[in-house]
Amino acid sequence: MPFQILINLIIAFLWVTLQDDWSLPTFTLGYILGLAILFLMRRFFNEKFYLSRVWAIIVLMAIFMWELIMSTIVVIGQILRPKLNITPGIFKLETELESNWEITTLALLFMLTPGSVVVEVSPDKNTFYMHVMDIPVSRDMVISSHARFEKAIMEVTR
Repeated sequence: MPFQILINLIIAFLWVTLQDDWSLPTFTLGYILGLAILFLMRRFFNEKFYLSRVWAIIVLMAIFMWELIMSTIVVIGQILRPKLNITPGIFKLETELESNWEITTLALLFMLTPGSVVVEVSPDKNTFYMHVMDIPVSRDMVISSHARFEKAIMEVTR
């Protein structure tokens, strides 16, 4: 991916140099021209076209924002009840992610959403031990968001 971005920037700078116009619209046009050239030559690269990975990152951020909003609503609803009736607890969550970057990203996404905390990651990196604010409600939300997070992280990294 960094190699493709570098080639795209080189093409854009060549375009600006050949046009002898150092304005932003000319650079943008050269960048789009570079995207088209890279897209046509994508079979010569060993990895996916880099804009597909950029799109996957945008999708991952949108999924995180949605989960953040939904878990915040659930936590606020639990806190604002007249009688605090929660059952905190720890449960085990299996993951299919392999690399350290993927596992760290998933753990951080869980820890940034209210109501759940990753207590520990097993030594074999296949299991998270999660503490949630209310086991019946939060556990189901964590499990459903786990599938979405995991799929989106795999789209970014693989």
